[in-house]
Amino acid sequence: MSVPELSQTSTNRLQDADSTEVVRDLPPSAKLAAKVLEYNETMTQSELADETLLPPRTVRYALNRLEDEDLVDSRFSFSDARKRLYTLDIE
Repeated sequence: MSVPELSQTSTNRLQDADSTEVVRDLPPSAKLAAKVLEYNETMTQSELADETLLPPRTVRYALNRLEDEDLVDSRFSFSDARKRLYTLDIE
C-alpha cells in the first residue's frame, strides 16, 4: 500500500477544526509529535524520540506543549512505572 493510499484509508483525528487551529500554533516539534502519536496510538517518550529523530529534550518540550493544550493524555506504564505512555487526545 503506497503512502497516498494509506493516508486516504486511515481516519485522521487531526481534522477537527478546533484541534487543527490549536495544533497550527504549536512549534514544529509538537506538530511532529502529534502526527506520530496519531499514527501510533500510544508511545513512550523514548519511542517518540526514536520515531521522530528528535533529541529527548525536544520531545519532552513538545509533549509538555501538547499537554498544556490538552491534546495528549499521559499515564504511567504498568510494565515500567518509571515510564509514561502518551496518547493523542483529539476528538
